[in-house]
Amino acid sequence: MIVDFIDQHRHRWPVEAITAALTEAGCAIAPSTYYAARGRAPSARAVRDEYLKEQIMDVYEDSGGIYGRRKIRAALARRGITVAKCTVERLCRDLGIRGVVRGKFPRTTKPAPETERPADLVDRAFCATAPNQLWVADITYVRTEVGWVYVAFVLDVFSRMIVGWQTSTRMFADLAIDALAMGLWLRRRAGQDITGLIHHSDRGVQYRAIRYTQALAEAGAVASVGSRGDSYDNAMAEALNSLYKHELIYRKGPWASTNAVEIATAEWVHWYNTTRLHGELDHRPPAEVEDHYWQQHAAAAETEPALQNK
Repeated sequence: MIVDFIDQHRHRWPVEAITAALTEAGCAIAPSTYYAARGRAPSARAVRDEYLKEQIMDVYEDSGGIYGRRKIRAALARRGITVAKCTVERLCRDLGIRGVVRGKFPRTTKPAPETERPADLVDRAFCATAPNQLWVADITYVRTEVGWVYVAFVLDVFSRMIVGWQTSTRMFADLAIDALAMGLWLRRRAGQDITGLIHHSDRGVQYRAIRYTQALAEAGAVASVGSRGDSYDNAMAEALNSLYKHELIYRKGPWASTNAVEIATAEWVHWYNTTRLHGELDHRPPAEVEDHYWQQHAAAAETEPALQNK
């Protein structure tokens, strides 16, 4: 570090003057020591640090400046680069890298009048053992120069896959229904059975509209609504909204138009589903988790008849 300090200031003062000042300050170094250090080849650690800094910056830039130290380390491991946690933290500190930090946000769904509502089948236990067992849905908002844009998401709890989404300038039931329709269509196109799916939401009027409940019933899905009336009722969907706001909306804004928000959201959803590493998924993207599940499911289906014939 002393050598680096001298390098930074030798264009202003002679090396001898700098070393004399450092020696008086208690950091003794002779001019000959400095020149000897400058003539040595970089240490193995210094060489590796430079290589790792390049890789870290590559990962960070690929994430759009979103990943923090934990996800950067996981992404390096997926590249076959094993690095200690403390090393990543030190190099990220040197590079000035800091991941996106989320906060809390107001809720956007308007509670429906307290009439008879579906039961809370989730009870804040957001877990599933397979795709299409449990979906969660919610609506968030984005300010643009021409007004508000509302964004609806539908998330598969097992894989954290965003299966459906939609934007609109009006927060009516159609917004939520269109996001649901996308999810149903994509799953059916993939040949997946969604019968018995639990669809969970908060008490928003959009999700308790007759047309929405009819769409669920026609798909063989079961509606579930949070029973306690606070943000924890639909915590996983609210966490997705928070990610969306911090990783896209606040970083890329201000937004000039509703079309700009829609295009950017489409790009972010694709990146989120296919590339973004999720700590809850052992630092894998949702698409990889689902692909692995269906491969295992197909292998088990092929093995079962053979076992029965023995």
